[in-house]
Amino acid sequence: MRKQNIRELSLQQLQEYFVKINEKPFRAKQVYEWLWLRHARNFESMSNISKQLRTTLEEHFELPAIKIDVTQQSSDGTIKTRFKTADNELVEGVLIPTESRQTACVSSQVGCSLSCKFCATGYMKLRRNLNYDEIYDEVALLNQQSPESSGKKLTNIVYMGMGEPLLNYKNVLKSIEKITSPDGLAMSPRRITVSTAGVAKMIRQLGDDQVRFNLALSLHAANDQKRSEIMPINDTNNLKNLVEALNYFYKATNNEISFEYILFHNFNDSLKDADELIKIYRQVPVDLVNIIEYNPIDNARFQKPSAETTQRFMEYLGKNRVNARLRRSRGKDIDAACGQLANKDTQPHLEESENA
Repeated sequence: MRKQNIRELSLQQLQEYFVKINEKPFRAKQVYEWLWLRHARNFESMSNISKQLRTTLEEHFELPAIKIDVTQQSSDGTIKTRFKTADNELVEGVLIPTESRQTACVSSQVGCSLSCKFCATGYMKLRRNLNYDEIYDEVALLNQQSPESSGKKLTNIVYMGMGEPLLNYKNVLKSIEKITSPDGLAMSPRRITVSTAGVAKMIRQLGDDQVRFNLALSLHAANDQKRSEIMPINDTNNLKNLVEALNYFYKATNNEISFEYILFHNFNDSLKDADELIKIYRQVPVDLVNIIEYNPIDNARFQKPSAETTQRFMEYLGKNRVNARLRRSRGKDIDAACGQLANKDTQPHLEESENA
């Protein structure tokens, strides 16, 4: 019979368990702190718990914490970590340092089901969802890496790694609940952004659930024909539906919304494309449009536009009062940049370091 994951118990359930085995109820608080506040990797490390009680916990529960498998450091200071789950699945997370912030980019699924044509993860199969405690582990481990690598605390979290967060809805929201809890990492939800390829029904659900974190839409093309060509999800979640869902979300929460728009050479980088982007921008209360450099991947035919084309696109958006920012890709030399996460076989690799 499989043991229960102890982190699936609430504090009250832990208290009830300890009373049942004739232990003091305050033991529950101690164990709960080890699980979430101190981020224990196993029962043996719970040093203020008696050895006998630790043995009892080991016999009745499991603690399937994820572990670091491989860490790579880019020449620009970006750190990519491949994590291994208790059942030997692999996911990747990235720590992105800038002058003003330290951002953890985390995964929500092992692989992905959406098959976006420009994304390395999209060429993988979806193996399974990550549980909320596994997502929490990613953040906790990157949170430990941050001061160790730069002397700075983690400031921001983006759910922009492997997988579609809104197709793992309950676990993503539960992970954020734990990350923002005083009993966990106590991060502000305003410093958390969940990125979606565009699941209109679940964007509306976020509004109904009154979430407090920010939302980013991976737009990448501003008309349905082009967007469906590179993002098959658009066939069932077209731009009209997404605009309506985003407005519903904003009206319900007043949370920040941003667009992500990767520039592809001779595909979505013309001034006509910019006009279409402007039209969508004006239909949604968007705080910021992140224009992203394309990062080449195996299997994809896309190329990065010239610097001149990119500059012209950005200037045109500026003239039309679009709040847009060019996001320079970081970690390209270790396949850690936007769209490059694919669990490639790598060897540990550390280099001298040097913005998200």
